[in-house]
Amino acid sequence: MTQAPLPPKPLPRPDKVSLWRYFRLFRSDILSAQPARLYRAWMAEFRTPFFHSYLCNDPELVDLVLQKRPRDFPKSDRIREGLAPLLGNSVFITNGPVWERQRRIIDPAFEGGRLRDTFPAMWDAGIACVERLRARADGQPIEIEAETSHAAADVIFRTLFSIPIENAVAAAAFSEFRAHQKAQPIVNLGALLALPKWVPRFHSRKTRRTAATIRGLITELTAARMTQIKAGTAPNDLATKIMTTPDPVTGDTFDTAEMVDQVAIFFLAGHETSASALGWSLYLLALFPDWGDRLAAEAEAVIGPEIPYFSIINRLKQARAVFREAMRLYPPVPMMVREASCPEHFRDRDLPKGAQIVISPWHLHRHERLWERPDEFDPDRFATANGKACLRNAYIPFSTGQRVCPGAAFAMAEGPLMLAMIARAFRIAPVAGRAAMPVAHLTVRGRDGIWLALTPR
Repeated sequence: MTQAPLPPKPLPRPDKVSLWRYFRLFRSDILSAQPARLYRAWMAEFRTPFFHSYLCNDPELVDLVLQKRPRDFPKSDRIREGLAPLLGNSVFITNGPVWERQRRIIDPAFEGGRLRDTFPAMWDAGIACVERLRARADGQPIEIEAETSHAAADVIFRTLFSIPIENAVAAAAFSEFRAHQKAQPIVNLGALLALPKWVPRFHSRKTRRTAATIRGLITELTAARMTQIKAGTAPNDLATKIMTTPDPVTGDTFDTAEMVDQVAIFFLAGHETSASALGWSLYLLALFPDWGDRLAAEAEAVIGPEIPYFSIINRLKQARAVFREAMRLYPPVPMMVREASCPEHFRDRDLPKGAQIVISPWHLHRHERLWERPDEFDPDRFATANGKACLRNAYIPFSTGQRVCPGAAFAMAEGPLMLAMIARAFRIAPVAGRAAMPVAHLTVRGRDGIWLALTPR
């Protein structure tokens, strides 16, 4: 009996390397820069002249940091250093009262009823994606990450601003973001060195330029929407909902400048992470074509020839299982960093105030002492006792606790729907000689892209 292939996974580094070698590995790809022992460790400590960090894989510690005492472990300012040019003062990187105010305004836009309202836009974006792919589905290699990025950005612009990706401003923002992604490493020197605030940060000229261009385009869209809101002509989409929702504590709403910061993170989180998850889901269907057939049969039975109702989302069970398993193997955000606001004692270690605490979905989702067959692709695992237990305590693609991604339910509707629509339309195969290998940039992507061959069903 032929053993099923294992999905691609980066080779870990040797357990001991020089500081210079570690720095170069870390800057180019944080996944292969880590030793193999982290897939079994409950906790690990790293010391360099630049930073002192602790990686926590123990589910009890993860729960403590993210759920039980999140205020004692705010987001690290080191992460802000790398993302500030694009995200400004967005909800993704703020802490304390500022973050709490932002979430009070943002969260109502993503409540259950609002998700139903966004379904037609998701459906239209999915139809457009299938049609774009159909024009190229002749069995020749397609770099699918570019296509999933296009589709995910289309969903964001349709649901946020009621405009398709073909809109001139939307298309320009999408194009510039692709350039920004290539220019922006996952970490820069400002994230490694504990520098005083007055020291200039080390962002490349291209990083600063692309971020400024994107923010300028978002400002154009946001200012136009503010004018529509004042005139009473604004469409009832997510942007209007967020910009007109008052803080229940102060009564204030976001002004244009504040909204630009929030739209920037919606675009990054809602587009970049969804594109990553959908790209890896499609690659896994190529490696395991029987699952592609299962998804196609399910989609044919559930979706039908007519424009569907939102209720089909709950009936795409196979697509949801594949998408969930893809995010287990390839969590879009592979690591999160928190900072201890006071001295702590974790397991057998004393942590000083200011210690950097790394929560790694990448390692937690593949932990050898938690998951059965952690490196295998098995969407059915979530129906097992082990899978159910790990879903509760070792599965955090959207983080967890009070800082859980507000768009988690949105992503779990968009992803399986897009996946089902594509699987129904095409047979998906890998491209010989172009095996994908995950690497961490802003999200987990293919080192040289993800190449697939599509043929119509």
